[in-house]
Formats: sequence, C-alpha cells, structure tokens
Amino acid sequence: MSASPAEALSQRGETAERILSAAADLFATRGYEAVSMNEIARHAAVSKANVFHHFNSKHDLYLTVVRRACTHSRERLAGLGSPQGSLAERFNTFAGGMLGDMLDQAQVTRIILRELLLDGEQRGPELAERVFGDNFAALVAVLREGQAQGALRRDLDPAMVATLLIGANVFFFEARDVLRHFRDVSFADKPESYSRMLADILLKGILAAPDNTHRE
Repeated sequence: MSASPAEALSQRGETAERILSAAADLFATRGYEAVSMNEIARHAAVSKANVFHHFNSKHDLYLTVVRRACTHSRERLAGLGSPQGSLAERFNTFAGGMLGDMLDQAQVTRIILRELLLDGEQRGPELAERVFGDNFAALVAVLREGQAQGALRRDLDPAMVATLLIGANVFFFEARDVLRHFRDVSFADKPESYSRMLADILLKGILAAPDNTHRE
C-alpha cells in the first residue's frame, strides 16, 4: 500500500530534517569547503539524489542551515520592538535571548563564526545580504526608535550599540572555557547573569552618576 499524501509529506519533512542535521554537523566540524554532498548524504543515510531533491546545491543547503538559526532572532526582534513594557526591560530580554540561542544552537553558531572568521572576506557580503543583514537592520531600527522616543541617548550610533551587543555575546560564546579559570569572573557559567550585566552596561554606561548629596 502506498503512503497517503499526508504521510508522504511527513516523510519528506523528516528526510529534509535529517539532511539539514547532517549538513550542520559536518559544516560545523570541517567547514563549508571541506564537506561534499556525498558525505552529507552518507551522514544523513539517504542517497545523493535525495539530497538534491530537497536542496538545489550545497550552497543552498548551507544557507538553509544558517537561516534556520536566525528564526528565533527574528521572533526576539519582534518582541524587542513591541510597545509592551519599557525599552530597558525589552532590551534585557532580547540580550539574554540572543545569547541563549547562540549557546543552545552551538553547532550552527560555530558554523557561522567559522565562516566569518576564516573566510569572512569571501562569505561576508553574501551572509550580510542574504542572512544577517535584515536582522541587524531591524535591531538598529528599534534602537533608533528608542532614541526618537527619548528612551536612549540621541548622540549614540545605534549600529555601534548593536555591534557591541553582538560582539560581547560572540566573545562570551568563544571564551567562556577560559573565563572559567579567571578568579575575578563569576559569570562564566551563568549566561543569564552575564546578559543582565551586559545589558545594564550598554544601557547605563560605566561612569558613576553625579552625587548631588555630596558636601565638601
């Protein structure tokens, strides 16, 4: 008996998921250039023809793997831009969610960082245009709106704020195994605490507020 249309659709979905999982594992371990479609097919336990049935090329498969990692970011950006709650509260939630996604999807995060750090000149323009650019622009737009509403300083470049947030999260992701051994670092195994402190510094800066009650 042949499979029903619903069962066939489910099977195709399961096959695509196996292919994506195999590709993510291989790309993260060895990098894009070193992985062949034959290896991805073997890793996914499907035929090479089946891989090409679901994805037009290795490049198409790679972009699909990376784009999937950005799904939560788009959802979190929608929350950051919501009118519910203060911008500071929403920024704290967004910062923590961003780092949490990076840690939860460590495999794909390593793929992205590997390509950007080792082959950024070649892949940078495409990744910016087809994967990350819209999310970055959306983050900058929310920060710019916060400036227009008077919630953020108007003299700051919102793209710089976005870059600092992303850069600090990337550093934590890459360096926390080393940070654990610094006696002054208490947050290496507490990403939520790290995110709260990072958001607080980005929102308030590090200079002490003037003490108007001080008397000579």
